[in-house]
Amino acid sequence: MTPSIIRVTLLALGLLLLPIAAGTPVWAQDTITREQADTLIKEIRELRQAIDRLRAPRAAERPPDEKVRVPLNAPMVLGRADAPVTLVEFTDLECPFCRSFHVGAFEKIKQTYIDSGKVRFVSFDFPLDIHPNARPAAVAVRCAGEQGKFWEMRHLVTVNAATLSREKYVELAKGLGLDTGKLDQCIDADRYKADIDRDMAEGLKLGVNGTPTFFVGKTAPDGIEGQRIVGAQPFPAFEAQIKALLGER
Repeated sequence: MTPSIIRVTLLALGLLLLPIAAGTPVWAQDTITREQADTLIKEIRELRQAIDRLRAPRAAERPPDEKVRVPLNAPMVLGRADAPVTLVEFTDLECPFCRSFHVGAFEKIKQTYIDSGKVRFVSFDFPLDIHPNARPAAVAVRCAGEQGKFWEMRHLVTVNAATLSREKYVELAKGLGLDTGKLDQCIDADRYKADIDRDMAEGLKLGVNGTPTFFVGKTAPDGIEGQRIVGAQPFPAFEAQIKALLGER
């Protein structure tokens, strides 16, 4: 979720609460139940926490069209290593916008460019604090990677972004035929904390402050000079950049 979206959400929420503030408690209104009120209060607290984080010092925001040098320090890679174009994603596995990209544009990118050997796809984790399940999900996916199912687990976790939990990871792992005992041990050890922290630090250096954020550029041994693409853009937005790098019309 980007800062601008949070601000719009807060404004809308504030307008909704105006008639209630001067009257009886939320749960006393005819149109809302106590359970709904509790959910609303929880969301208000989360939004207040988001405001505090927005007020904290952050890496300077950079223009979306700026080309950025992106080092590729042993990330997870999908596609051929010698593909002429590299697409890098910084993702939050609980982010609804990341899910929208994954089930939309990404499927077409994979079919059209990754599977054909023209693009390699690189994944960095960027779990946001506002999504409590994002970091545990990133750990679970990396732990599944120890059993050769990183991308399969990543797909299932992303598709199930709205219902993530420890039980869900085990359920998905069983469906993939994984040894759930080994998965549990890996998760309990928080084995990939340092790797995820490193991804986060790299993203902050590059000016990433929301997910998903992408960089696309010509493949090089140690990184790319990447064009930034922000948000769950439709397939044509990625296709235009990829075609330009491939020299296609």
